[in-house]
This record gives sequence, structure tokens and C-alpha cells, in this order.
Amino acid sequence: MLEYNEITERKYIVFENDPYEVIDSHVFRKQQRKPVNATKLRNLLSGRIVEHSFHVSDKAEEADISKREVKYLYTNKGEFWFCAANDPSKRFTLPESLIGSGSKFLKQNTVVEALIYDDGSDEGKIIGLKLPIKMDLKVVEAHPAVKGNTAQGGTKAVVLETGAEIQVPMFVKEGDVVRVNTETGDYTDRVTN
Repeated sequence: MLEYNEITERKYIVFENDPYEVIDSHVFRKQQRKPVNATKLRNLLSGRIVEHSFHVSDKAEEADISKREVKYLYTNKGEFWFCAANDPSKRFTLPESLIGSGSKFLKQNTVVEALIYDDGSDEGKIIGLKLPIKMDLKVVEAHPAVKGNTAQGGTKAVVLETGAEIQVPMFVKEGDVVRVNTETGDYTDRVTN
């Protein structure tokens, strides 16, 4: 059990019988009252975000979340297919809503961590994926830089090997490998070959 002030960012708790991830927490004291932990929680099953204040007397059960490596295979008609990292015969599909915004950076045969909630069944339930924070992806389509075209801050749109489109500096050209932050979708740097 977690005390009210131990409910902090990146922890998983059981709240209203569902697993939640703590997105934000702030412990403060109002005037002469007891301290309160104001939190923002994301339901790991539905994705719904709620705000809740935990008081000094409140406790929360830590959710039983385990991690298992899975390998991304391919996407077909909006379904993302995966398999167990060490057993390609154990295939399964996950909806895009579960994967989140990082789905556009998934490259075939990439190994990622699946978050599994112990719901009492043998396998457990996959409730999310944890992608690497930074991934190296090849630029497959980039327009040449035009001299004097820096009114927009010196960036241009390029298409990556996964089909994602991002803004990069003018010097990036087709065939370059760039490092992308999968949480924000931003270019971080060019990988030298």
C-alpha cells in the first residue's frame, strides 16, 4: 500500500478497481489544514484522465504491472501485429488506441516492452506499450533545401521509413538516419554513418 505522499509520477495504482498511471502529483497544504496530494491519473484500460486529491488518511494499492518484451511485426488494416520476443508463433494484435501516438514510429522487428496488468487470468492483460524514448529512423522522402527559405525557422517536413512525417533542420537529406523522440514526435539529432 502507498501512503498519500508516495503516489507520485510514473507509479501505477489501483483506483476505483481499475489500474491507473499517475501522470502528475503535487503535495501541498492549504492554510492551516492537513496536506493534500492533488494528482492527475490516466486509466490504463480506457485512457480516461481524472483528477483526484488524496488526503493524509488515504492509501492506494500499487497495481500489479509487469513488463514483457514483445516484437512488432507489421500493421494490416489498422491492426498492429506483435509476437512474443522469443517465440514468433505466439502472435497477437493490439489496437492503435492502446499503443498511442508512438505507433507511427514503430519499425518492423522492433522489440518493445508491453505493460501487463495482472487481472487474475493466466496471461494477464496487455494495457500499453513502452517504446524506447529515442529511435533511429531513415529519411525516405525529403525535399531539397531552398536557399533563403528560412522564414519558418529553417526547418522542412520529411517522411520517415515508418510513414511518419516530422519537421527537421534544412541540412537533413534523403537517406540520412535521424533520431526521433517517440514521446513528443520531435527530431533530436542526425545519426552519423
